Amino acid sequence: MVQNVAGQMAELEGKDFHLLSGIEHGMRFSRWVATGKIPEFSRLDEEEVEYRVDRCMDRELVERKTIQYTGYRLTFEGYDALALHTFAERDTVDGVGAPLGVGKESDVYEARSFQPLALKYHREGYTNFREVQKEREYTAEKEHRSWLYTARKAAEQEYEALETLYPDVRVPQPVDQNRHAIVMEKIDGVELSRAKLEPEQVVGVLDLVLDEMAAAYEEGYVHADMSEYNVFVASDGVTVFDWPQAVSTEHENSEELLARDVENIVGHFTQRYPQATPDIDRSALADALVDETFEGVRGLE
Repeated sequence: MVQNVAGQMAELEGKDFHLLSGIEHGMRFSRWVATGKIPEFSRLDEEEVEYRVDRCMDRELVERKTIQYTGYRLTFEGYDALALHTFAERDTVDGVGAPLGVGKESDVYEARSFQPLALKYHREGYTNFREVQKEREYTAEKEHRSWLYTARKAAEQEYEALETLYPDVRVPQPVDQNRHAIVMEKIDGVELSRAKLEPEQVVGVLDLVLDEMAAAYEEGYVHADMSEYNVFVASDGVTVFDWPQAVSTEHENSEELLARDVENIVGHFTQRYPQATPDIDRSALADALVDETFEGVRGLE
């Protein structure tokens, strides 16, 4: 599990960030940055590099490997520190609070600022990098791939989707993005997977989720990873989150991915609330969403 670096930020000095960003730059060319290259990348002299490396090693922001040569690379904590430092310089956030959710592909924390915010660090590639390479298009053509690249591209892709969709689709309002991290509106509600809906609520909530999927399609996006774990339910409606795998409706497989999303969501409702859900033709529903003429097809009215 990646540790929250927020508590260490006050201890770090400007030249520590020079070192971290220098190693980050070097990792564009190799997985481990040779010691002799760090002064060039960080613009610190050798003595300063040695001192800063020790400080950052003590805080587990970098790690060392010695085989043919001694090399260093960022840990995810080091990458987090760089992103958080940038957000602080931009006055995007002025503090980080309790975790909101920790998973295989992201960690989300409360963030303090002018309004309640959420800080999301993408973790793609941290535990299962080979599998991510297979599934994510943005890794397909890179000869030298790293988890930094994979996580950063995931954040960029999700932020772009949120900027396009908000406010016409109920998604978290995007606020800022840097490296592998996104700052966004903090959403209140209960995850659909944990929500306990009354029988008379089931059809209405399913309708709301499908409406948001249709609205996203009209704005040019398919979520491509829809499930009961990507929807918040609240008294004022539903919010769809986690968009790093989103694809354009121009994508050659967009209709297939939309159909899969529909089947996943409808499947959750029919399996969890079998007495409250009608017999829905999932294929017809997906076709109707694509055609933007789905009124009456769902059989939910």
